[in-house]
Amino acid sequence: MLHLTKSAEAFAEAKNLMPGGVNSPVRSYRSVDCNPPFIARAEGSHIYDIDGNEFIDYVGSWGPMVVGHAHPKVVAALKAAAERGTSYGAPTLLESELARLVKSVYPSIELVRMVNSGTEATMSALRLARGFTNRDKIVKFIGCYHGHSDGLLVDAGSGLATFGVPSSPGVTKAVAQDTITVPYNDVDAVTAVMDKYGSEIAAIIVEPVAGNMGLVLPKQGYLDTLRKLTEKHGALLIFDEVMCGFRASLGGAQAAYGIKPDLTCLGKIIGGGLPVAAYGGRRDIMSFVSPAGPAYQAGTLSGNPLAMTAGIETLKILTEEPEPGEPDYTRKLSMKTKAVVQGLESRAKAAGIPVQVHQAGSMFGLFFSENEVYDYATSAAADQEAFKVWFRAMLEEGIYLAPSQFETIFMSGAHTDEDIEKTLTAAEKGFAAVKQYRQK
Repeated sequence: MLHLTKSAEAFAEAKNLMPGGVNSPVRSYRSVDCNPPFIARAEGSHIYDIDGNEFIDYVGSWGPMVVGHAHPKVVAALKAAAERGTSYGAPTLLESELARLVKSVYPSIELVRMVNSGTEATMSALRLARGFTNRDKIVKFIGCYHGHSDGLLVDAGSGLATFGVPSSPGVTKAVAQDTITVPYNDVDAVTAVMDKYGSEIAAIIVEPVAGNMGLVLPKQGYLDTLRKLTEKHGALLIFDEVMCGFRASLGGAQAAYGIKPDLTCLGKIIGGGLPVAAYGGRRDIMSFVSPAGPAYQAGTLSGNPLAMTAGIETLKILTEEPEPGEPDYTRKLSMKTKAVVQGLESRAKAAGIPVQVHQAGSMFGLFFSENEVYDYATSAAADQEAFKVWFRAMLEEGIYLAPSQFETIFMSGAHTDEDIEKTLTAAEKGFAAVKQYRQK
């Protein structure tokens, strides 16, 4: 039996100090009707809470811990960097080194600007797109989440979708009216919008692999359609790869699907667990950013030495040349993820529980549904009560998952075969719990 006494007490205190007791909504565990464990430390593929419980972690700080928690190389580099000072607000060689590593993996990125969060990256990319094209409107997709800047909190996913709120109070009509939303994976809808408003649209922004309505994959040819539509109407195509960058493949979704966007937003992994994100793309577009151009964007902590160091060490691990005949790091991790996905599918089938399990590289997601899940509406139609039952059963067995069906699950290189076997054994119990719940 899982005991969370200290965590419950800590959460009660936190709710008197912070809105809802958390600094990011999904952490509250509200969508799964239980209190969150308060984490004390993490190492490799495991995390440990203040009650002494140990969990196999499939959240990975929501994606960035791709090499596992407290990787020795990352920790050693951070210790050395901290001794040299934590922030300078001045140029460093580290910034150029991380930029070179990013550019080496993403050929579409000719110039890159480091920022501190995915929200900042997408917000800045859209401002740049509007300035560069001298147009006001953008197109986004229902259920795709691009951070919490005002213009993007319209039919957003992630925490907003979890709590059933299509947008946020405080977002003005004037801001929202320049954001056009269409269903994800609907070619006819986006084509109609572009045909009608194409001359006014600065950019289409998309999660090429949607990670905030659960993991939802693009239909065949969908991303290619977006590329052709933006080229036809003189708009920019922005790939928000904050989540799927370095995960859908080493070169992200754009490499996996063979699409070259005009701008790319990255985050999570390039910070190695510290707050870092970036936006970059074509040289002519990025040269429009201050101080090279008139589109203003700045940040005191952008490119700070600790964050750059963690990102550099993480990307070095991911891009290290494999032994002859061996798959590279991200390919090996994708194979490991496939073993989990196939195990979940087979155990759900054995329990008589229909599920849809999606995978993109080292990301995966599970929906309790008999039907194909391809957009926000079909994701929301899945049995969320069943997910709650399954989630709590998994937590009881020491498996730490994202506390919402609308979130993506992440593998790390630190997960072992033993971790996977324990996870699938726990999943059997979880599916049995769902079956029992449905028979009541």
